Amino acid sequence: MSMKIAVRVNLTRAHAFDVTAKVIEELHRLGATVLMEKEMQPVFGAFPVRFLPGDTVWAQCDLFIAVGGDGTFIHTAHVASGYDKEILGINAGNLGFLAGLEKTELPLLSHLIDGSYTIDKRMMLCVEHYQNDTLREKFYCLNDAVFARGVSLRMCDITVFCDGQKVNDYFADGLIFATPTGSTAYSLSAGGPVVDPAIETLLLTPICTHSLFARSMMFRPEKTLTVEIRNPELCLPLLSCDGEESVHISKGSTFLIRRASRNCKIIRIKAESFTDILSRKMVERRV
Repeated sequence: MSMKIAVRVNLTRAHAFDVTAKVIEELHRLGATVLMEKEMQPVFGAFPVRFLPGDTVWAQCDLFIAVGGDGTFIHTAHVASGYDKEILGINAGNLGFLAGLEKTELPLLSHLIDGSYTIDKRMMLCVEHYQNDTLREKFYCLNDAVFARGVSLRMCDITVFCDGQKVNDYFADGLIFATPTGSTAYSLSAGGPVVDPAIETLLLTPICTHSLFARSMMFRPEKTLTVEIRNPELCLPLLSCDGEESVHISKGSTFLIRRASRNCKIIRIKAESFTDILSRKMVERRV
C-alpha cells in the first residue's frame, strides 16, 4: 500500500506553485499518493492528486507536507498535531526557520518513503479563555500567545500568576508567552532569549515594559500561568495565538496558559542541529 501524504500550500508565496508542482511530481515518482483539499482542485487538477474534503484528507493521510513559509508550517502544524501526525516543511518563502527542506532539496523526499528520518517533538501551549469563570474558547500554539494593546495608545496593566501565586504586575505594551520553538520568533524580537527546543519550558517576555527590572522569565513546563488584564477598556487589548485572528479581551476575562497535551511532530531529514539551523537562518537574514 502506498504512503498517503497530505500536501498543503500557501499560494501567496511567489514560488509556492512551482515548488508544490515539483513536490507532487516527485512524490508520484516515488510511488506515494498525494492528497489535497478539494479547494485546490482548480489549481492542481492537472497533477496526479486525490482531492478530498479537508477532514477526510487529515484522517486518511500518513503525514503532512507544508509548502510555504513558517506561517504555512504553523497553520498546518495545528491540524497535524490534532490528528497526532508528522509534518515536514518545505521552504518556498523567505526565512523558513521551521522548514526541513529547501526548494532545491526535493530529491531528499525519498527519505519519507523509506523511513530514514527522525522526529523532533515540539511542545505546544494550550490557552484557555474564561469569561466570568466560564470557559469560552481554547487555543493551541506552536510558537506563542501574545497579549497586546489594541488601537489605544494606553499601556496594558497585566498581572501574571504561576500556580495561583503572583509572579508580577506588568505595565507594558503586552506580554509574549512562547514555547522554545517560539523563542526565535516574536519573543526574540522583544529581547527574549533563544531556547533550545529540547529544553521544555514556558517562556514569558514583556513587550516594551515600563520598568527597569522586568526581564524574560522561564517556567517549568508543568506549571499553569494565569493572565489577568485590569481595566481592559482603557488599552483595548487583544490576544493572538500563533499570529492567527486576534481575540478582543473584555472585562471579566481570565486566561490560563499551560503545556498542551498534544505535540508537534516535525520531520527532520537532514542531520542538522538546532544551532546549525539557527546560525544559517540568522546569517541569511543578516541578524
